[in-house]
Amino acid sequence: MTRRTPRTLGVVNQKGGVGKTTTAVNLAAYLAADGQRVLLIDMDPQGNATSGLGAREAETGLYEALGEPARAAEYTRPSTQEGLDVLPATPDLAGAGVELADDPDALTRLLASIQGYDMIIVDAPPSLGPLTVNVLAAVDALVIPLQAEYYALEGLAGLMGTVERVQGGLNPRLKVLGIVLTMFDGRTNLAQEVETMVRGHFGELVFWAVVPRNVRLSEAPSFSKPINLFAPLSSGAAAYKRLADEVMQRVEKI
Repeated sequence: MTRRTPRTLGVVNQKGGVGKTTTAVNLAAYLAADGQRVLLIDMDPQGNATSGLGAREAETGLYEALGEPARAAEYTRPSTQEGLDVLPATPDLAGAGVELADDPDALTRLLASIQGYDMIIVDAPPSLGPLTVNVLAAVDALVIPLQAEYYALEGLAGLMGTVERVQGGLNPRLKVLGIVLTMFDGRTNLAQEVETMVRGHFGELVFWAVVPRNVRLSEAPSFSKPINLFAPLSSGAAAYKRLADEVMQRVEKI
């Protein structure tokens, strides 16, 4: 049964190239494949989630919906995954950062107007600018992809500090649903050391699902398909299926 109020999750990391959009797309796809009615909002002006789900030709989308929240349904597009819709990024979204600098509640208003979904996943930009602040201010909880390298750990500390400040003001209900290790190469000592450090410091906050380096995950967006449709037997597909299962278990507790 569809929830009266959708659960809202932001996929956030201010560092680029850590598998953030890959995580947003494939998490949303597996949740939809499991029977959830899901909307993915592409808040990243690069629009990779939009193209990766087959909505690259959209002329209107999130930018217009932020200005007209009551008409959000008109700007959504179906994806290649049944049960998953996309509110696409378009070139106009690149200028929205300036417009939203003094309006951290624009996405909050938009989410309040959206009905008919069980889950809403928001793919945030790889920065801590106004667009990401809007995401932090609006969603119930965060999924944080973390690449298994030391520089990523340094960035995580800065992100956690920003989350704490948002919890103290803009969004007191904001939670970190979990941290997911991505681009993991278990053959290297570095990856294993990073995993040990992250689990030692954050404990149960770290998902047990670990996303490996997998060429099929890299190829899927060029076919506008999530990994469950492109290569369902790959190691990347198995990892995101496990992550989606864990996310559902945790979401039920918030």
